[in-house]
Amino acid sequence: MSSNGISRRNFLKAGAGLGALAAMGAPGRAFATAAGDYKALVCIYMAGGNDGNNLIIPLDAARYGAYQAARSALAIPQGKLAPTSFMHGSMPYALHYGLPKLHARYLQGRVAMVLNVGNLIEPLTRAEYVSKLKPAPQQLFSHSDQTMQIQMGVPREDGTGWGGRLLDCVSAGNKSLGGISTSSSPAPFVVSSIDSGNTIPGGTDLNLAGLNLWPASAGLTRRQAIVGLLSSDGGSPLRAAANRAFADGLQLAADLAAASSATPLKTVFPGTSIGKQLQQIAGLVQLRAAQGPGRQVFIASLGSFDTHSGQDWQQWNLFTQIDDAVDAFHKAMELDLKLADKVTTISLSEFGRTLQSNGVGSDHGWGSHHFVVGGAVQGGLYGQLPGFALGGADDATNRGVWIPKRSTEQLGYTLGRWFGASDDELVWAFPSVAKFATADLGFMG
Repeated sequence: MSSNGISRRNFLKAGAGLGALAAMGAPGRAFATAAGDYKALVCIYMAGGNDGNNLIIPLDAARYGAYQAARSALAIPQGKLAPTSFMHGSMPYALHYGLPKLHARYLQGRVAMVLNVGNLIEPLTRAEYVSKLKPAPQQLFSHSDQTMQIQMGVPREDGTGWGGRLLDCVSAGNKSLGGISTSSSPAPFVVSSIDSGNTIPGGTDLNLAGLNLWPASAGLTRRQAIVGLLSSDGGSPLRAAANRAFADGLQLAADLAAASSATPLKTVFPGTSIGKQLQQIAGLVQLRAAQGPGRQVFIASLGSFDTHSGQDWQQWNLFTQIDDAVDAFHKAMELDLKLADKVTTISLSEFGRTLQSNGVGSDHGWGSHHFVVGGAVQGGLYGQLPGFALGGADDATNRGVWIPKRSTEQLGYTLGRWFGASDDELVWAFPSVAKFATADLGFMG
């Protein structure tokens, strides 16, 4: 089973619930909160299961000693961590040494680290998990299942993603630019109750062949002929739906052409896959923000986080790519577009990994840690790290598989408030959040 995407079968199976969800009372854009300004939410998806245990590390003697004992060869030496160390209260921590630019932003108060987050149905202890007194999400250690669940924001297969449901709650405006994936595979995260979102791999324009004619009027004539054909469906609902999808594609191609002809951003993006994706997203933010109030949701992805072996070098390599790309993206938001507090970036991954090393890497876990970046973010640490005791109160097994203390729904609820959704809309979007003592985790103020 691939760790870097989801199967077409699973995606289509989940998508079958779209109509049912709408019938159950999805707000829909016609009833959504009117957006009085522009905002965008960008998800960086680390496909394969990022090892959060090495994303943020405690440096006090007791916890670092326990971390080092359990991780053995995977433990990062304190000397490597020194350049990315910081204090939170009276306790020292460090980010992975491959994230110096994220560290610098953390020191500026523009990065929140949300600790031990994952898929949950309700709050769960080790005793309740082991004895099965309370339910846990199904297929916890499956890449495909947990990818679906973390992006859908609910611990089951659903017809929408939690980013898409935020678009349901707050008016997006331009439909073709609402929910967009720059990944090469389907992304449930951007699917709303009425739109499946668009997939635009970095560096593409999706234009139809045969429309770039000279003179330009010839291409326009062909385009008008196609639009005319799409207005005729012969009374067939299936043909009408296909025509609408085709028309949406034409509009998206026109939007991408407009984005490519806009004033180039001065910020230089890295030429990596994640760099190109975030550059594409920056251009679409530039285009949509210039159109006025509205909302956008994006997802970009980077694979190969399934580090059963070779983890030390591989995670460093992946983190440096993310560090450079995210820093360039937020420089563009701040300096080029003046949208520092209007765009927020979060990280997600299907699950964390075991604290205990398998000798050369780590294995599939559960709860993990994530970063949130942006001008509206209230920087700092939110939640608490699990105790580094194998078989302890936070461990679902005996290898350091952390039972999450915060749910994906709480993460989404917190961002949804910043996005502009009402509390009633957010309870619809995240139906299990009422089971937790606190819905809003506080990192957006």
